[in-house]
Amino acid sequence: MSVARAEPLRRRIAATLHRRARLRLALLLSVPMLWLGLAYLGALGALFLSAFWTTDVFTGNVVKQLTADNFRQLLTVDVYRTVAIRSVLVAVAVTLIDLVVAFPMAFAMAKLTPPRAQRWLVIAVLTPLWASYLVKAYAWRVMLSSDGILGWGYGIGATILTLSYLWLPYMILPIYAGLERLPDSLLDAAGDLGARGWRTFTTVIWPLAFPAVVAGSVFTFSLSLGDYIAVKIVGGGTQLIGNVVYDNVGAANNLPFAAAVATVPVVIMLIYLAAIRRTGALENL
Repeated sequence: MSVARAEPLRRRIAATLHRRARLRLALLLSVPMLWLGLAYLGALGALFLSAFWTTDVFTGNVVKQLTADNFRQLLTVDVYRTVAIRSVLVAVAVTLIDLVVAFPMAFAMAKLTPPRAQRWLVIAVLTPLWASYLVKAYAWRVMLSSDGILGWGYGIGATILTLSYLWLPYMILPIYAGLERLPDSLLDAAGDLGARGWRTFTTVIWPLAFPAVVAGSVFTFSLSLGDYIAVKIVGGGTQLIGNVVYDNVGAANNLPFAAAVATVPVVIMLIYLAAIRRTGALENL
């Protein structure tokens, strides 16, 4: 094709893309969405398929025959139900602790400090994320040991405390972003109408900040639900879903059963997302 013919073709394509914003957006997102579909959804599909395989108890080889034995074992053996319930309770506890700590911090950052100080506070919140996960987890192990500063020892409480620290920035930042969009005029109007602090919080601040709280809870809940490294470091004899997956991948060498266990947090998160979607919070993010 000659240069003279190619130029009008490029102009027609450019004009078409200029008129059709959705087409531009589709072309822009096509490659990332394709990669997401292959890397993430493909991996989930492979995980779900392998959960229906079994492992030969004598040879240790994977038997690629479809069976529901792994899921039947998950539902009938009491210890796995206990581990699943414990994992959910730990994730809920971490989310609530982070919410209680993060909300006043985010409100102070968004509404009580000047803009220049806000930037420095955001950097301060992000700073712990620059450090290695293992460094932070082992630092808590040292502090929680019997000879450490806190001396609490290891167990379920140490796990909740460590996870709450690790995931706190993921709760602060969404709430800060949501409160920053809250107009100051609404707070002034509530005060002019006679609303005191608690009434202003319940009728103005909390309803408008709730979508941001939901966004933060998705991070803290999901990250806590699948974590196993912190549990290995400070959990003592505590077992969560992530540890069961890790042990079956490593020592037990039972990949199909590990895949079946790994589907549990996926199902729990789907239920959680469906529940918060019914509140309408996701539509307001």
